[in-house]
Amino acid sequence: MPKNKLELVDDAYCFVCGKKNPIGLKLRFETVNGEYVTEFTPGPEHQGWAGITHGGILSAVADEVMARLVWMEGLHAVTAEMTIRFKHPARIGVSLRAAGRIEAESGRTINCKAIIQERGGRLIAEASARMLKV
Repeated sequence: MPKNKLELVDDAYCFVCGKKNPIGLKLRFETVNGEYVTEFTPGPEHQGWAGITHGGILSAVADEVMARLVWMEGLHAVTAEMTIRFKHPARIGVSLRAAGRIEAESGRTINCKAIIQERGGRLIAEASARMLKV
């Protein structure tokens, strides 16, 4: 492999989706109406402030629904830039649904969006990312 070439390999240790990661979230994903979707109920081990899910955990889940969708589409890319806006606190013990979609693709760039909602539909966070093909 050339020195500058990045090889993307799934060894099942991804923090969000890896089945072999003993401290990971081990989330499962499916395609629903053109979006890549997962559900997650945060526990106390995922909190920042008492009773509230840490924003880094939510960011990781948002990144994962976008990056995995790109991977599932057969595109080898990494997150080059991501913006996330938190709308409401994600309470511990309340089921969340994260959904990602591809918005546009141009050259080496893939633009994606993700939303995280409570089961009842309340918007928790929305994210956008620019993925770079490798």
